[in-house]
Formats: sequence, structure tokens, C-alpha cells
Amino acid sequence: MQRTGQLNTNSGEEGRVRPTAVITGAGGGIGAALAQAYHQAGYRLMLVDRDEVGLQQVKAAIEHGSETGSTKHTVTMTADLRDPDTARQVIAAAVGLFGGVDVLINNAGFGIWKSPLELEWQEWDDVINTNLRGTFLYSREAAKVMRERGFGGAIVNIASTRAAMSEPNSEAYAASKGGIVALTHAMAVSLGPERIRVNCISPGWIETGDYDALRDIDHQQHLIGRVGRPEDIVRACFYLTDPDNDFVTGINLTVDGGMTRKMIYEP
Repeated sequence: MQRTGQLNTNSGEEGRVRPTAVITGAGGGIGAALAQAYHQAGYRLMLVDRDEVGLQQVKAAIEHGSETGSTKHTVTMTADLRDPDTARQVIAAAVGLFGGVDVLINNAGFGIWKSPLELEWQEWDDVINTNLRGTFLYSREAAKVMRERGFGGAIVNIASTRAAMSEPNSEAYAASKGGIVALTHAMAVSLGPERIRVNCISPGWIETGDYDALRDIDHQQHLIGRVGRPEDIVRACFYLTDPDNDFVTGINLTVDGGMTRKMIYEP
């Protein structure tokens, strides 16, 4: 088992030729789709997750889909998102290998679905510290690098529609995602003078499993008539990280097929 913060591979290159993106939670789901898409867009990638097996599978998929069959611009690191030292190591590694950080996507997160009457404080802390503290730690370290270079950058935090509406037994998850929304606009204000844009995305139902297994009712309850796909979040991230969109900061972009705009009362 690889220790936390240890590089899985070395790119063998110095300097920053391509833009660099750091993506947390890249070992599967939306994070894997982001990794594939940003690789195809020509980014150098630092992919971070606590799941080493998932990271290697994503890296292999990138290599398989690459025109050159190369992942020399892709580096993976296993990390505990709660740990400040590891956050510094990850960002320092990106700077050492690629020369800087242009984009940070804080995608990592998880939830514990349990009655608030039974949820242990340790479980609460685990969710809050992974989702909210981790987002802050990586944003802070990346912003230091972006400020030092002097030409800014883009940070995108993946929140959730659960920051604004809830299901039963989602207290820790909802609180963490609500905190991410608030952290986003606070950091956008603080970092704006450094030309660092900070935005967040609140996904609704984004199916990362078997899309074909979904029922008609799953799709039809959405105003747009379908459940979301990881690619929907990828496109939103590209919009928010595009340097041409430098007038967009501090927003929470909801990507949910209209679900949060729909009355839920039964007729």
C-alpha cells in the first residue's frame, strides 16, 4: 500500500508548457470524467484520491484513450483530504513537476446517510473534515501558488443541491455542502484582487453507475426529462475554468435538470 502523499509516477518533465489542473476525488465518478476531459483538452494533471486502485484505473483509461498512448502529463497521488500537510505536498508536487497550478477542482467528497439521532460526532467530523476542510485546505495551498505567479487562476468547488434542499438523514453531508457554497463566495471576495476566480457547482442527480438501468420515472421527474451524466458537470467546469470567462466569480452554478425549481407537492 502506498503511503499518503507519495507520488505514483514521475512525469520526467520540468517547466510548465501546458496548463495544469489539480483534481481531487479523481478516482471515480465525476472526478474520473473530469480527468479524462481535461487530459483531452491538453492539461497536465495532478489527480488526487484516497483510493489508489481507482486512481490507477483512471490513469489506465486515460492512457488507453490517448492518441499517443502516453500519460506523461498525468500524475496521481493518494491523499487524505483532511490532512493539511498532505494538501501542501500535493500542491508542491504539482509545482515541482509542472511549474504551477492553473486550475483546482475540489471534487472529492462523501456522505454518511444516518438518522441525526444516531449519527456519531466522529462520523459528523469525518464528513465535514473531508468535504469542507479538504476544500479549504486545497484551495488555500493552490491560491498561494496562483498568487505567487501573479496571473491568477481558477478554483471550482463541487457542492450539491443538498446545500439548498434535503433528504432525510443527510445532515452532515448537507452541512458540508452548504459550507462549501459559503466558502466559495467568501474566497471569491478575498482572492479576487489576486485574479483568482472561485466558483462552485451544485450538481443534482448525476448518475455515475448504470445509466441504462434508470427508470422512466427517474428521468421524467426532471424538468429537462433526463437524469444527469458526469459530462454535464464536466462542461460546467470547462465554462468556469476557461480563462476567457474571467468576469465570472463567486457563483454557485446549479446543474440539476431543473429539479430545484420544481414544486414537490403532490397534486
